[in-house]
Amino acid sequence: MKSPAYRRAVGLAVLGVTIATPAVLAQHASGHAAAQQMASTMAVHPGLAVGVFAAEPEVVNPCSMDVDSRGRVWITEGANYRSTFQKWGKLRPGGDRIQVLEDTDGDGVADKFTTFYQGEEMNAALGICVLGDTVIVSRSPDIFVFEDKNHDLKADGPPRKLFTGIAGVDHDHGAHSFQFGPDGKLYFNVGNEGKQLKKGDGSGWVVDLAGNEVWGHRKPYQQGLVFRCDPDGSHLETLGWNFRNNFEATVDSFGTIWQSDNDDDGNKGVRINYVMEFGNYGYHDEMTGAGWGDKRTGMEEDIPRRHWHLNDPGVVPNLLQTGAGSPTGICIYEGDLLPEVFRGQILHCDAGPRVVRAYPVGKSGAGYTAQIVDLISSADSWFRPSDVCVGPDGSVYVADWNDANVGGHFMADQKLETMTGRVYRVAPKGHRPIVPKLDVSTPAGAVAALKSPNQATRYVAWQALHGFGPAAEGELKKLWMDPNPRFRARALQLLARINGRGGYVGNGLRDPNPDLRITSLRIARELGMDVIPLVRQLATDPDRQVLRECAIALRGNKSPEMPALWAKLADHHDGQDRWYVEALGIGADKNWDACLGAFLELRGGQWNTTSARDVIWRSRAKATSGLLVKILKDPSTTEKEKPHFLRAFDFQSGPEKDAAVLELLTASTR
Repeated sequence: MKSPAYRRAVGLAVLGVTIATPAVLAQHASGHAAAQQMASTMAVHPGLAVGVFAAEPEVVNPCSMDVDSRGRVWITEGANYRSTFQKWGKLRPGGDRIQVLEDTDGDGVADKFTTFYQGEEMNAALGICVLGDTVIVSRSPDIFVFEDKNHDLKADGPPRKLFTGIAGVDHDHGAHSFQFGPDGKLYFNVGNEGKQLKKGDGSGWVVDLAGNEVWGHRKPYQQGLVFRCDPDGSHLETLGWNFRNNFEATVDSFGTIWQSDNDDDGNKGVRINYVMEFGNYGYHDEMTGAGWGDKRTGMEEDIPRRHWHLNDPGVVPNLLQTGAGSPTGICIYEGDLLPEVFRGQILHCDAGPRVVRAYPVGKSGAGYTAQIVDLISSADSWFRPSDVCVGPDGSVYVADWNDANVGGHFMADQKLETMTGRVYRVAPKGHRPIVPKLDVSTPAGAVAALKSPNQATRYVAWQALHGFGPAAEGELKKLWMDPNPRFRARALQLLARINGRGGYVGNGLRDPNPDLRITSLRIARELGMDVIPLVRQLATDPDRQVLRECAIALRGNKSPEMPALWAKLADHHDGQDRWYVEALGIGADKNWDACLGAFLELRGGQWNTTSARDVIWRSRAKATSGLLVKILKDPSTTEKEKPHFLRAFDFQSGPEKDAAVLELLTASTR
């Protein structure tokens, strides 16, 4: 009879988790020299070099990382990872630490180490975000907010709670990191064990701007979730749902959201997502909550795609599927220090295959395509990158959990005295790190800081410029004329908010760059402007991504003009663009009867074209079931196509569906 330890090892091996033997642990060297040796063997993108910024014993098991406006690296540690449940128990008495690592002499190596806070509530915290005097730490069940008003790198006192009640306590799939967006809001997510949000005082569920309680009861939310809110936690929006373990979200200067998602281990279905706002991402069945392995009509042939219900109407496509892995931290690189291929692109850690990658994207209709370019990778089984951030000079910092195992609620090194952890700095060969002088006392200085590749610096600049109000308008207008479209987008976000009047939205809507037209429409939505005349203006735009944003902007709009505008957008569908179909579905949500009716009227009642069939397949109107019957009975519909349209019945309801199903059954028995 096999021992429990043996059975556990076999189970973890099936899940693709590395099992470390005592011999492996004994062979693994620790300390700065060992870290340097590991770095020296890494594969690095041409022209770049990787150096050790910090290593054990000063930092161990880094879970999450941020780099502040002064170039200091903040780490949440996980010495007590899964300590509530595992036999090794708590390895660090007093709880895990938030460590601040400083390079005081500019040689690229940390030489000063400060413990900002230590406590049991910090055990293996999976998120940290440093915003000026404020530090946001995510660790289920709570989102903590610390303050350091006297700048001594010590928490001023116990933290307050921004949110609480998040499930997934001491679990990899709980609360994850926050990020400051170009619109002045906070973006964050929770994995599928997190499920819910309560107010910071615990008094009840958070109700989002759509009027829905935020908890995973499939009305409409389930599984992993993505959010946006004001810095004080108000005006929360649920931006995407039905992920598995979406470890961290990131947002670029145009307001586009990106993240990764982990599959059920062993299914080679790790994915990268563009988060189309208010989209369902298909981990579980939308209507029933069934898992991806349950039988359904029209199932995808391959498991990696089946895993995400990608044949179902109402599921947003994946940007990229990367196979097996353990995806972790993510950011957008908007600096110019690294080679061109990385600029403006996603940087992402996958601790399973031991790599930090970029995913350069190209536009494809209303969506995107992507490729893979490695930044650094290692054949050493202890290299487990957990997070990636950008410093004020454009250098890239990579946190390394550094263990023979990753995830799976297990770690190989179970002794504090031998525990390892590293932070690396990636930059061009010979580049010495610098921290540009930060002076936001004038609008000119704040605008200069707003151009930083570092998120924390941009936060400080944004707050200063927003505080200046109209006095900053002149300098922001100069930035609006900059040739860099990302700088222009940052300027537009602030110009549109001067005195809250949204006065520059029109300028952006007329801009030749479609990303800036998209940014302007997003700003208008967030400011509560009437989007109907704006969508009317853009409804014939030549860029399909602009049309996508127009469709999303109509979601929930009560104007009597909305259905006709939506129909005009739907009329642009070419029958080839699933991204666009899903954007139309998001826009028509809860108004399908009027929208589909307007579309068919615009098409002169013509339902039997490839593009119209797509719209019908995605629709949830009362008339949909009858139209699906027509499609299925039409001689031009092939046997291969029929499961596609039959699956759409599973998303219909009411007597119209019952009558349509009866008609199909009657026809099949004749």
